Amino acid sequence: MSASSISVQPIPLRVVAIGGGTGLSTLLRGLRRHVAAPGRIPKPDCEPCLITDLAALVTVTDDGGSSGRLRKGFNMLPPGDLRNCMVALSEEEDLIAQLFRHRFKSGGDMEGHNFGNLFVAALTEITGDFGQAIQLASKILATRGRIYPVTTANATLVARMDDGSLVRGETNITASNRRIVELMLDPPDAAALPEAMEAIQRADLITVGPGSLYTSLITNLLVRGIPQALTHAKGLRVFICNLMTQANESLGFSASQHIERIYEHTGAPIFDYAILNTAPVSPQMLLRYAAEGSVPIVPDVDKVEAMGVKCIVGNFLSEGDVLRHASDRVTGALMELGRLTMVRV
Repeated sequence: MSASSISVQPIPLRVVAIGGGTGLSTLLRGLRRHVAAPGRIPKPDCEPCLITDLAALVTVTDDGGSSGRLRKGFNMLPPGDLRNCMVALSEEEDLIAQLFRHRFKSGGDMEGHNFGNLFVAALTEITGDFGQAIQLASKILATRGRIYPVTTANATLVARMDDGSLVRGETNITASNRRIVELMLDPPDAAALPEAMEAIQRADLITVGPGSLYTSLITNLLVRGIPQALTHAKGLRVFICNLMTQANESLGFSASQHIERIYEHTGAPIFDYAILNTAPVSPQMLLRYAAEGSVPIVPDVDKVEAMGVKCIVGNFLSEGDVLRHASDRVTGALMELGRLTMVRV
């Protein structure tokens, strides 16, 4: 696809990104560059400023680390993934964003806590409302987008493993040596935040992933109302596949098997497109990940497209200390897809 052959003017898009963990914050850093800065009107010839409305819907089932300690101590939702998204959508060179990333290395009870998490906890106590606390913190960071917990229910993840056992809590599930067969929420009727539902209904483009298959992606899709909203969404629905398999979540899974597991939990097909990396991983990085039994996910395009999902393939990886998606190339593909969609409309 060639952007120049499609349109010479930027086309405004309403985008929703669903996920959690490092994958979602990496994607949001790329999407942020296509959103006009707060208080600025994008110029008509400013091609990067294509997104007029960006919303991140974030999982809230984390029960480990600083977030887990605050969840238990303050009976609040875990702020960690939401805080990472706020930082990702802020002006990264800003001192306030650096402050929100700061983790205390010493200080007794403060050790290991993240300042941003503590700030959200304080705002939650002041306002009495976790969702409002997130919006106020986002305003302070001048984020280029809105950030919502996918639900405000204090839900716990429960996994049925391949030996039939049930494991409760995200930390315990991640630490288990067994493979996840089914993921559930307790309570099972945890309802989606109304703003999350509205964002999906209004969106021109909806992304799911990248992120841990079960604990970052499927956990959002278990929330009551979300699968139905995605099934009936008017916007294009795009699955961004992970680069590597992950212990007990997706070892041995190809791209099509990731989608199959998602559909098993949503009960209906929810994707129009899938973004799959086909670039090779360096031998050095392969060796590093082999220690965890992790290998590149096979982009089985024929099987994915047999499911009715069109594939966008290419080099979407970035190698550093760890493998990450190249956010600029991923978001470039998304914007290209968005332009095609809006022109055809």
